[in-house]
Amino acid sequence: MENKNIQTDKTKIPLNRVLGLPTGILLVAGIMIGSGVFKKIAPMALTGLSEPLILLAWIIAGIITMFGAFTYAGLASMTIQTGGVYEYLRLVYGNFLAFLFGWMIFVIGGSGAIAALAFVFSQSVNTLVHFPIPLEAWKDISIGQFIFPFASSGVKLFAIFLIALLTWLNIRGVKNGGVLNNIVTAAKILGIILLISVGLFYTSGNITDSNARTEVVPMHLPVFSALFGAMLSALWAYDGWANITYVTGEIRNPTRNVPLAIIAGVGIAMILYVSLNFVFMRVLTLPELAAIGENQIAASEVAGVIMGRTGKVLLSILIMISTFGAVNACILVYPRVYYRMAQEQVFFRKAAYVHPVFRTPYKSLIYSAIWSCVLVITGTFDLLTNMIIFTAYLFFGLVVWGLVRMKRKGIITSKVVGYPVIPLIIILFSLILVVNTVMVEPKQSLLGFGLLMTGIPFYYYFRKISNERSGPNRD
Repeated sequence: MENKNIQTDKTKIPLNRVLGLPTGILLVAGIMIGSGVFKKIAPMALTGLSEPLILLAWIIAGIITMFGAFTYAGLASMTIQTGGVYEYLRLVYGNFLAFLFGWMIFVIGGSGAIAALAFVFSQSVNTLVHFPIPLEAWKDISIGQFIFPFASSGVKLFAIFLIALLTWLNIRGVKNGGVLNNIVTAAKILGIILLISVGLFYTSGNITDSNARTEVVPMHLPVFSALFGAMLSALWAYDGWANITYVTGEIRNPTRNVPLAIIAGVGIAMILYVSLNFVFMRVLTLPELAAIGENQIAASEVAGVIMGRTGKVLLSILIMISTFGAVNACILVYPRVYYRMAQEQVFFRKAAYVHPVFRTPYKSLIYSAIWSCVLVITGTFDLLTNMIIFTAYLFFGLVVWGLVRMKRKGIITSKVVGYPVIPLIIILFSLILVVNTVMVEPKQSLLGFGLLMTGIPFYYYFRKISNERSGPNRD
């Protein structure tokens, strides 16, 4: 009985509010600036869009993201609880819809992002030091000719080690994770600024002449669909801007600092993204960018043109820094969603435990690490991360509509920038994006929706367990 009381007390230990505004801004930028901006120009070049339209896709995606920041500023006034978007959905629509969002984060969005980023980081390190491949003899063993758990074993093992290491660091205090994020994010921002500066001032005759630059890749889709396809790539690079809301319970003065951090962080990323892609298309033509293979990184090829092999090595280091920082930031924020779900008794109960010394949701961090490592082993994270934008924008539209509902009911009384025009634009954009994605990628969309629906039996299971635990005969 004594042990049970100790465990129960762990659900009542409060989290520490130790993160300030500068850390919040760098956390937003740190999550957003991962590997996407270095490689998404290649698939965007394949759409057949011109250079101005590709830049327009980045700008529109940035504007939509900034509109979202304005909207979430209004929602942030509703609560100072950890959980962010999950908590907004819960307050507006109730536990079920909020749970589906949290389940999507656990199964697809959060864990998939951690696994994918850790794998990319491990790949980057492998290009420099070449890991041993201990399970090479088993690489062709598969589950249904779909999952090859022993393939790329050296890279996978290092990715798992990284997830375990950063999880341990974040268990030992949210401030530790915040300080590490600040150092790494500042380093990668400086690195990107350096690459942009070198690219802008690069005037060698190696840059293709203006006549050749007018050549574009043949377009196979209507301009509208191609533009939306390009924006999907851009939105993946922008994804993560709202994740700071998940650590609301650990941010000082959250009603002020959370919105400011999102707006500032998105602004930094938008300027860097547009400038960097301008440099990419200044140095290489669209056909050259489109010809870059899946295993090559566009930014590395550009750096190679500008600075030779040294440029490729420096770019590899920059990508390593970026992905390392993004892994740490994701490990810091996503488990807070599961922690809040457990508090509402719609997740594994121990996920609500807070470490009595470090004041972190350590069990939630461990659950997140375990599932992320499973995804690394299975190698399915690329498939999952391709579905993140589609599923995320389903909920994005619902969250913004929730703001409109709360404003109409008078629950949110604070001024929201651009209300009601900006929320309506976001809702319309989300609807168009989701419909267009279903039309262009029907199988991927159906699979994403199917994975989301797997949460339904788990929801009722958690509710059943909760009801049994709170019943008169629970002891």
